[in-house]
Amino acid sequence: MITTFPKDFLWGASSSAFQIEGAWDEDGKKMTVADYNSFKKSHIQADTKIASDFYHHFEEDIELMKELGMKTYRFSISWARIIPDGDGEINQKGIDFYNKVINKLVESNIVPFVTLYHFDLPLALVKKYNGWESRDTVHAYERFTRICFKEFGDRVKYWQPHNEQNLIVRVEERINIYDEKDSLKIDRMRAQMDYNMCLAHALAVNACHEIIKDSKIGPAVSSSVTYPLTCKPEDVHAARMNDNFKVYYMLDMHFYGEYPGYYLKYLRERNIMPYMEGGDSAILKSAKMDFIAVNYYRTNCAEALSADENHPFGTREGTVDFSMYGLFKMSMNPKLKASEYGAAIDPSGFRVALNEYWQRYRLPIIITENGLGAPDVLEDGEVHDKYRINYLRDHINACALAIEDGVKMLGYCPWSFVDLLSSAQGFRKRYGLVYINRTDNDELDLERIKKDSFYWYKKVIETNGELE
Repeated sequence: MITTFPKDFLWGASSSAFQIEGAWDEDGKKMTVADYNSFKKSHIQADTKIASDFYHHFEEDIELMKELGMKTYRFSISWARIIPDGDGEINQKGIDFYNKVINKLVESNIVPFVTLYHFDLPLALVKKYNGWESRDTVHAYERFTRICFKEFGDRVKYWQPHNEQNLIVRVEERINIYDEKDSLKIDRMRAQMDYNMCLAHALAVNACHEIIKDSKIGPAVSSSVTYPLTCKPEDVHAARMNDNFKVYYMLDMHFYGEYPGYYLKYLRERNIMPYMEGGDSAILKSAKMDFIAVNYYRTNCAEALSADENHPFGTREGTVDFSMYGLFKMSMNPKLKASEYGAAIDPSGFRVALNEYWQRYRLPIIITENGLGAPDVLEDGEVHDKYRINYLRDHINACALAIEDGVKMLGYCPWSFVDLLSSAQGFRKRYGLVYINRTDNDELDLERIKKDSFYWYKKVIETNGELE
């Protein structure tokens, strides 16, 4: 294969705070929504108390990143480590920790790439304001981002306001909707939270550009590529509307500063229009993102789904890959193989997604998540994950093809650098290039063990994307 990757291409890997750090209540940090949700499952899987224990192993882990040859490391800062109550006093020990991480990365010639909110809202803001439903949380978030920009902006130039806003709002427990059962009330709350997160995103973009010279900031989107289940025109429309409702309504808001017409129609017909203030439009339209970060794992199929008396237009069925009455019904693609955990493996869909985002917005793209979750087995001190190597090879090749198509790409960061806590499967589902020697029930010695995929990816980085 001819190498098509730019000379300054950012080969890296990714993680998030609550999934690797552990030390959930050390040095002043307080509970987050992610902690709270994980503790409800402590009896069946690992939780955030220790996770991969990056908090106490960050120097060792960054040495491994340096050995791998990583050009960038995409990670998140825990809001509750910086401001334990979300909008109260600043915790200097939290700032000190991230300064040590960032300094170690810079010393290792690894570009720090920071996500400011990765599913871990301080729980105190849920108790005070019901989280993202309140504009008070928006203001608290802007304050948090400005603190981070001022504390770390001399060394961190790449930022993401939120990770996968378009996904998190689909999962009630991740946005602290716990006890409400009425679907209309849930969707009204969801729409307000989603809008407030869009406003928070815009405020963060503007603050970043104001405070940090030469900074780059953009959203991390959970990619959706949907094929029509048949060639019926109504199924083609259903597939497009699924992508609209799961990706483009949000990207359009971030890019243009307003929701598209089909989404406004949905909000009005469902009577769930969020509260907006008069000055919001100017803020939303003034925020100019610099790139799009893409998290890609799978594709799906859709067919038309009619509404009826029992299922009015816009009502949902399902969670992450929900169906919507009056528009689309979701299904797996019968032509694709799936991973052990049910995600359709589709490198060609990756190329489709990259071209779509480029053609719509003409913004450079960086991959911040792409990987294969599997129950890796440690045998005689080694992990032979040929299946992960094959997956990564095919998806990196899709990136190369997209670049040949004309897509401008900044970098590629597979999920994840080390094995980490999966929200639904704990440590049974492993994504890392580095094995963490622990189980869901036993922390063991937490030894870091390089998998076969680590050595393979090291060669990819050394050759700037040459694939065997």
